Amino acid sequence: MDMTGLNMLAGWAVNGDTIMTEQMPIFGGYCGGVEETAICDVATTLASFVMFNSHIHLDGPIHIRWGITTARETLQISSHVGAALDLNTDLLLSNQYYPTAGPCTEMCLLETAAQAIADTASGRELISGSAASKGVARDKSTPMEARIMGEAAIATAGMNVADVNEILDLLIGSYEAEFHHPPKGKRFQECYDLKTLTPSAEYIGVYENSIQILKEIGLKMKY
Repeated sequence: MDMTGLNMLAGWAVNGDTIMTEQMPIFGGYCGGVEETAICDVATTLASFVMFNSHIHLDGPIHIRWGITTARETLQISSHVGAALDLNTDLLLSNQYYPTAGPCTEMCLLETAAQAIADTASGRELISGSAASKGVARDKSTPMEARIMGEAAIATAGMNVADVNEILDLLIGSYEAEFHHPPKGKRFQECYDLKTLTPSAEYIGVYENSIQILKEIGLKMKY
């Protein structure tokens, strides 16, 4: 961080602002494999509170090949890191969501649900997202992704970790083969009514199908 950034940080601290620091280690890059990236993740999370006076840390390990947070390895990293920090600190931990599929697709919703399940079971207090299509495509983010993220988290709260792991293994296995050619989905304007800001009948159907899939693999969705 240069002096401009440090000056901004000092100003926020003096003003009593809530400071959130975002850091997203890259699995398969300079950090290395799952174990090494997890160690890096823990270190940078702690550093954000010590060096930048953060109140919240926003995580989100990224897969170097796919550019997403919902891959098996990145979910493993974020879950181990979240559990370790939750067990040994009282820090507020969050996570960022970058599924590879686009809105109005089951894959996008299932990817998002998988990360919400992992985050909740590993003790993270906050979830942030979801940025469909890796967060790089214009108009490719809708409230429906955030809805399934929240509802999957609610359904996971209080579950046994062993049961969660079984669900995640089935869930991730249902979509990871599609990383090579993920469905692009639709833009916000194509799957939402712009006057009423409500999802289209098509997207509601896709959402309901996704909920049914989650129920069938053992997640007790309430809605």
